Amino acid sequence: MNYHWDWGIFFKSTGIGQEIYLHWFITGLGWTVALSLSGWLIAMLLGTVLGVLRTLPQRSLSAIGTAYVNLFRNVPLLVQLFVWYFIVPDYLPEPIQTWFKQGLKPEISGFISVVACLGLFTAARVCEQVRTGIQALPRGQINAALALGLNPWKTYRHVLLPQAFRIIIPPLTSEFLNIFKNSSVASLIGLMDLLAQTKQTAEFTANLFEAFTLATLIYFTLNMSLMLMMRWLEKRVKVPGLISLGGK
Repeated sequence: MNYHWDWGIFFKSTGIGQEIYLHWFITGLGWTVALSLSGWLIAMLLGTVLGVLRTLPQRSLSAIGTAYVNLFRNVPLLVQLFVWYFIVPDYLPEPIQTWFKQGLKPEISGFISVVACLGLFTAARVCEQVRTGIQALPRGQINAALALGLNPWKTYRHVLLPQAFRIIIPPLTSEFLNIFKNSSVASLIGLMDLLAQTKQTAEFTANLFEAFTLATLIYFTLNMSLMLMMRWLEKRVKVPGLISLGGK
């Protein structure tokens, strides 16, 4: 294959104002990071609550967490995105519906839909990690907390969750990386994230290989940086004797 690579294309003008094609990638990266971090915040908060519910002895509360996990883990992410973007807004109260559809810019309403989708989808997976982490702790941890007079809320807050999160950092790292990769579905509803900007650059310039190679490098660098950061955190917060990290 005799292909002439032209990396200088990223520094050429797009013909739209004073922008260059590299600026499109930077803008797309900004949307990707904003989507992923916002969705991750929702996933961690909601997933933690649901994970705790799944470990409670009350069956009614545990059933809530179980039903949530079964629903959101068994419906494809793309289907959930279309539900949040095309269907849910039509069932909102009329003032909110009007504000969402007409009062917000299209990219903001799309951003909200994607964040809700990513956050709720990933929360089901975080829930299972939190549940597993809590159940992995020795039963004596709960008994000791109760013997000290701690109520269930304080037992989870001060005893169980701090240790459980230290155990589940490796699987949470995988979920953290996945939410960055899953954010690429935003391009399907017109939000100009990194993938959408990559496709637009390829269409404008006909430099398909250069555009997708740069996008691949950006995704790889971002995810590798996050993975190294989480590994550093894992080593800093590990509990000696409680869990073996990779056999070390």
